[in-house]
Amino acid sequence: MFLDRVKPLDVILAVAEKKSLHRSLGGFQLMLFGIGCIIGTGIFVLTAAGAQKAGPGLMLAFVIAGAVCIVAALCYAEIASMIPVAGSAYTYSYATMGEFLAWTVGWALVLEYAIAASAVAVGWSGYFTGTILHDTFGISLPASLTAGPLALGGAPGGLINLPAFIIALLVTWLLMIGTSESARVNAVLVLIKVTALTVFIALTFTSPEFEVERFNPFLPAGVFGGWGTGVGAVGAAATIFFAYVGFDAVSTAAEETKNPQRNVPIGLVGSLLFCTIFYILVAAGAIGTIGGQPIMGPGGIPFPAGSEQLALQCAMPQYADALVCSNEALAHVLRQIGFGAIGNMLGYAAILALPSVILVLLYAQTRIFFVMSRDGLLPDGLSKVHPKWKTPYVVTAITGVLVAIGAAFFPVGQLADIANAGTLYAFAMVAVAVMILRKSDGARERSFRVPGLVVIGPLTVLGCVFLFLNLPLAAMLMLPIWTVIGFVIYALYSRRHSHMAQGIVEVHEPELADIEPDIPGIADRDRP
Repeated sequence: MFLDRVKPLDVILAVAEKKSLHRSLGGFQLMLFGIGCIIGTGIFVLTAAGAQKAGPGLMLAFVIAGAVCIVAALCYAEIASMIPVAGSAYTYSYATMGEFLAWTVGWALVLEYAIAASAVAVGWSGYFTGTILHDTFGISLPASLTAGPLALGGAPGGLINLPAFIIALLVTWLLMIGTSESARVNAVLVLIKVTALTVFIALTFTSPEFEVERFNPFLPAGVFGGWGTGVGAVGAAATIFFAYVGFDAVSTAAEETKNPQRNVPIGLVGSLLFCTIFYILVAAGAIGTIGGQPIMGPGGIPFPAGSEQLALQCAMPQYADALVCSNEALAHVLRQIGFGAIGNMLGYAAILALPSVILVLLYAQTRIFFVMSRDGLLPDGLSKVHPKWKTPYVVTAITGVLVAIGAAFFPVGQLADIANAGTLYAFAMVAVAVMILRKSDGARERSFRVPGLVVIGPLTVLGCVFLFLNLPLAAMLMLPIWTVIGFVIYALYSRRHSHMAQGIVEVHEPELADIEPDIPGIADRDRP
């Protein structure tokens, strides 16, 4: 019953054929585009959380997460070049596995993007309160206004993360009124991020504080910390997988790439390898200068990142300057080794760059909601476009408020883990969709084909499942709980109101063009 209603691929592709896309990107350009999309939130925000889970083994965690991303990216590239329309993994699933599984993917993507936006807002708050308020103006907000109290989270006495709440609402307002990023602004932000991290690497590796002894023990919590604990190198990989989110934007540029069979792998694998090496160097610089050993709890297991137990330890004088206790890890490291001014500049770079990431994540989430609403799976009112702003203001406002609430009350590490749960499910389903389409529609034209799909496809699914099973238990449970909620909504509302159920199968892509912000580094699409 629930595995029916596969949306005809010919109908979806008919929309794609209306687009006139100029193939202008080479492999090197695509790689630079990928680097710009990937480098950002995770490395600025999650270095401390990753070190608390794995210690110096954080460097191995980046390798593990990057390897899973590479195989997932190749699957994404084939299907994105074949079905270049809105909706991402949701649309791909609709065309291969049917409406219900497409619903579960879309529902998981809602969780991914919204929670990820909350995580970025919390990360921005750490740099804002540390760099701007404390180090620039000498203002210290009380702990009750800079940390949330819920679940594992927050410093003792935390009530609300007010800066995170405010930035989330501000970005929501900007997105509602139609403010989009230009490619030029994005290029500047990418340059700021890459320059800041390059300076960080150079200063830490040449610092007299850098000591190889700080990397011993390399794996204080082991490679596998234990099921449900979310610690160890693999547990850290499951968390800092968040630092790679964005590579799927590279795969969607396959339709605008010259010689995609050659250049898409160059762009995808090249950007992921570059970012992995970059991330390892940043982690090594931070750990080698001030150390990155986790604070151990009972049984020799690190306290959960973002937990109240860890916050209590961090309040003790001996841990006050520890990497794992910092809310602005990279700026904190530079201050500790005598580069306070440059540390502040790195903090400014994060403060400038992270709101644009919140905007892109919020946009992506509202776009998924928008497409699901236009398919009848959610109420039509959610896809209402403002007559003046030309944006889906209803769903944007609802999403923004929920994102702000998440940012106000949860810690960044826990938010990233929950977002990763949804991401890993969606990526696994994309790999399944690619394998199904090779079987069911193998003769259809593809501008890029995954080499060795018989190996790459199953590896992607297994890699995603592997990382998912190494998330903290609370994050693992969140996905099935969220899925059950989605199942109830689907059974009570979506299945009856679906346009497919009413015999309506067209795809409303042209109207999406009016709400699409510029893609950084790529010329505007010609309108249908």
